[in-house]
Amino acid sequence: MRVEGLRGVAVGLAWGMTSAVLPNILWIVTTQWRAQACGYAGDVNAHTPCLDALAKESVNYGEAVTPHPFGPFARAAMLTGVPSPENGVRDYYDPLPSGARTIAHEMKERGYATAFFGKWHLGDRDRHAPLVGEAHARMIVPPEARGGFEFWEGFESGFLLNNPWLHGSRLPEPVQFLGYQSDVVCGRASAEILNPKSQILNGQRPWFAVVSLEAPHPPYDASAAGVKRWTVVLPANVPKFAAEQARRELSGYYAHIEATDRAIGRLLERPTSNAEHPTSNQRETIVVFTSVHGDMHGAHGLFRKGWPYEENVRVPMLVRNRRVGRSDEPVSLLDLPAMTLAWADGREWRCERDHAVISMPSVVALPHQCDRVWSGVRSATRKKIFNVDGSPWLEFDLMGDPGEIANLAPS
Repeated sequence: MRVEGLRGVAVGLAWGMTSAVLPNILWIVTTQWRAQACGYAGDVNAHTPCLDALAKESVNYGEAVTPHPFGPFARAAMLTGVPSPENGVRDYYDPLPSGARTIAHEMKERGYATAFFGKWHLGDRDRHAPLVGEAHARMIVPPEARGGFEFWEGFESGFLLNNPWLHGSRLPEPVQFLGYQSDVVCGRASAEILNPKSQILNGQRPWFAVVSLEAPHPPYDASAAGVKRWTVVLPANVPKFAAEQARRELSGYYAHIEATDRAIGRLLERPTSNAEHPTSNQRETIVVFTSVHGDMHGAHGLFRKGWPYEENVRVPMLVRNRRVGRSDEPVSLLDLPAMTLAWADGREWRCERDHAVISMPSVVALPHQCDRVWSGVRSATRKKIFNVDGSPWLEFDLMGDPGEIANLAPS
């Protein structure tokens, strides 16, 4: 189904709401969850009943992309609405500048309570500490480096998909919580949103919250809340030499997808209004589900991220906000702040562009990641990618060649 009337700009009062009943707004942001890896998107490997149900109630932005298929660059762009490196994040280890203006600042000025839960990945990290493990997981993000969120509870990074360490507004020092990370973060977020004694999210103001989950990021062999692994069906663009590694990793990947889908389902099935505040009960909650980037998983013989292929740059994006259907608009994570402000202002948001801009601002010197700086444009039908010197690198007819087999760029 095609959603009608979405092209253009934010116009008019969409809901006839007064400022007293502004909607709550929830972003659920995952990591490494590519757009193709959802049951509602037709992936036979993906068991995602909760997201499938959400998709039936939402606009599915089927052509949504990340502006930068790598975590810190994409997160900075998503929170600020400004691409990297203009937002101050050029290198993988660059922190979000303390003076950066984010969606949290904008929403607070509109009378919203603001909260962040989970993975941050924008702190001033130790370049010499191991990326996986407690060093980064227990690193404290100081209040001035939390992007302007009034309530903040999370972790810098560390890729501990089980038994995460959390710190923040009510936890001055890191505390380890037993359980699957997605379950822990979603549970803590829900409990705080419903807590009438919360200093911030007490129902007296509309709230804007980000629930940021690390799964389904590797390590793919980590336990996934008891979800069993199985043999997966590989897409046609995974060559034989990469098939064994792809099957092994994807079996874990899809287990984490199923486990995280279940955690998201529990989050969404709980009330999102505090019964002690009648005004809060009148608020609807607009829900966004997305991911900061995908993973190659053997497509074209490549793994991990930073690459400009569909497996990396296309991300899921569902928006539950009264309308239902599919939109082929070329939306980007860069658009989320503008979309959110329009909802808070009672305006309808529309996309005027016919393409999205995508890029990698720098080379991340980690195994399997993309080997060059690049930039490009993508629409629903075409993708063009250029090297840093402006020379063509890749070009694909996405309608006739969705697997991106035939490179049409001039040699």
